[in-house]
Amino acid sequence: MDLSNRTVLVVGGTSGIGRELARRFAAAGSAVVVGGRSPEALSELADEGFGAIRVDVTDGDSVAAARDVVLARYPELDTVVTMSGVMLLEDVRDPAHFEAAVTTIDTNLLGTIRVVDAFTPHLVRRGFGAFVTVTSGIAFLPFPPMPSYAASKAAVHAYSEALRAQLDGTGVGVVELVPPAVARAGQEKVVAHALPLDDFASEVMRLLSQDPTPREILVKGVLMHRWAERDGTYDALVAQRSQALAMLPSRQG
Repeated sequence: MDLSNRTVLVVGGTSGIGRELARRFAAAGSAVVVGGRSPEALSELADEGFGAIRVDVTDGDSVAAARDVVLARYPELDTVVTMSGVMLLEDVRDPAHFEAAVTTIDTNLLGTIRVVDAFTPHLVRRGFGAFVTVTSGIAFLPFPPMPSYAASKAAVHAYSEALRAQLDGTGVGVVELVPPAVARAGQEKVVAHALPLDDFASEVMRLLSQDPTPREILVKGVLMHRWAERDGTYDALVAQRSQALAMLPSRQG
């Protein structure tokens, strides 16, 4: 993927990984538009020179309105990154967890589908472009305290595979970004085993620029998750990660 002359929309790019990748695309020479819900963050990004669009991926009307604004201002748009996501703890012994499950699925899975659906006609008409969907190492090696997060990201992986097959021959590619735990600047010492954001972003941009672009962007820190079943480490790793269930209220006391 030539990163020096693209027009990129990063939906969910107002913080964390999305914001850093938006900056990296811009530094590489691409025009970048960031979509998100936070007016304050969007204002800050606009001051940095980014396009800034208000969008809520859980609202179809909001996604459609954002699409219309983006395409009117940036008709040359060729790359859409679907970064929006939430990570919520759930205690399945508490019926109230269902609300967290609904929010998670609506944002992570249905939000991705809404954004992809909104921009597919434009990219297919252009006959060139790419979707970058975002899953997680947890899609392949679940983290038991976040069951719906794991399910939603596994679903986005499967959806990305099917989307790639359906768009084959149109000139529109589908690249799946699979992050491990990533620590924002200053968090490296408090988020166990997390990859520093700067290191993660550098490796992602290097992998994206490869020719051909990999179908899955797998930084070194996520390989143990992605290939756990193949490598025979899956059961032991899930058991190890299940120790985190002790943080849930029903397991305490």
